[in-house]
Amino acid sequence: MISKENGIAMATEKKTKAKQASSEKKGFSPEFVSFQKFYKETCRKGMKEKFGYKNEMEVPMVTKVTINTCLRDAISDFKVLEAAASELATITGQKPVFTQAKKSISNFKLREGMKIGSCVTLRGVRMYEFLNRLFNMALPRVRDFKGVSKKSFDGRGNYTLGITEQTIFPEINYDKVQKINGMNVTIVTSAKTDDEGRELLRLMGMPFRN
Repeated sequence: MISKENGIAMATEKKTKAKQASSEKKGFSPEFVSFQKFYKETCRKGMKEKFGYKNEMEVPMVTKVTINTCLRDAISDFKVLEAAASELATITGQKPVFTQAKKSISNFKLREGMKIGSCVTLRGVRMYEFLNRLFNMALPRVRDFKGVSKKSFDGRGNYTLGITEQTIFPEINYDKVQKINGMNVTIVTSAKTDDEGRELLRLMGMPFRN
């Protein structure tokens, strides 16, 4: 006969396995679980020790990550934009949305409403997985990489990083790349100051320049 305690434990374990199986079906790596756990157990503790937060809810966290790309060549050839969007989907695991021009510029043959870029906003599972790959796999592959700047904060704890080549991501097959494209990655945090945001990203593994 199974006791009530054992029954609850078995049910909890079953739910955990079901969630993990669901994540794997969606194409997620189990690594995101350990990275999210790393943030909760290590980064939060480090932030509390340095800034002396009294309330657990005061500890900053990453709330979302936005990746966007804008292509001038898309004005004359929409297939270039479609290819870039496809690569962005491969990198992030999420279908991007197209961004449109806000105004017309005759010198560039740009019309208002024309699709000129693509954008993805990541939260939760995909966000942690992307940050894990960005910090530990993609950035170290940049040629002559010496770290990222500590000054690219906006005054409110949010960080924007410019990437010149999509090929630094291991998911991209260099032989199938039609055009080298750059992208901007904006990491939005709940930090109130740049110092808090910088320390949060440093603890999470952002390779800042010395």
